[in-house]
Amino acid sequence: MSATPDQRLARTFVALADTLVVGFDVLDFLSALTERSVELLEVDAAGVILSDQRGGWRPAAGSSERADLVELFAVQARQGPCFDCVAEGRPVRSGDLATEAALRRWPQFAPAALDAGFRAASAVPMRLREQTVGALTLLKQAPVDPDDNTIAIGQALADVATIGILHNRAASRAELLAEELEATLRRRAVIEQAKGVLAEHGGIDMHEAFAALRRYAHAQERGLSEVARDLADGTVSPADIFARG
Repeated sequence: MSATPDQRLARTFVALADTLVVGFDVLDFLSALTERSVELLEVDAAGVILSDQRGGWRPAAGSSERADLVELFAVQARQGPCFDCVAEGRPVRSGDLATEAALRRWPQFAPAALDAGFRAASAVPMRLREQTVGALTLLKQAPVDPDDNTIAIGQALADVATIGILHNRAASRAELLAEELEATLRRRAVIEQAKGVLAEHGGIDMHEAFAALRRYAHAQERGLSEVARDLADGTVSPADIFARG
């Protein structure tokens, strides 16, 4: 018998909570968050941006390559529901990006999201008390405004993710958080390079390459960035990744 929506939601929170241990992989955690968001919230894609705590914002995870592109456009333009929600500290939603484009609410983000195939976009802040570390963006291909329940569950998932990101801090100092997030984003760059190598070697798209990298890392019980570094220095070959993944 298939699980009910409530059962799937409960299992998601349990699965996410299980990752909150010493040494957990933040990027793997955020990727799981986007994938579970798509499954639970009946959206077509999801993405995460993180603050580097120095005034910058960077894409950190996406459920698909198109979601990654949309988050990249948002960061480059500093526009979109994700930026509005972190500025205002509350969820922001748009049921029709074509209307937003016509009204020039997000003059660069809205056309880019439409070109990527998305007609609606919403975002919830990743925030703990007064500290906002990022945003979770929810994307739909149809012009549909998400209901209050969807936003509430999305916010709950974002809250869990925020706790996960901050969980291993030795102290609450902003300087330490900045260092940790900066290190996370550097690891993201290494992983992106590894995805490119695997995609070229296997003749697959970038999201399939990332999935293969994740499967191999899980099978080896290692972090994504560790495996990506091994791929870069030749310790692990693309053939190894595909054979085990």
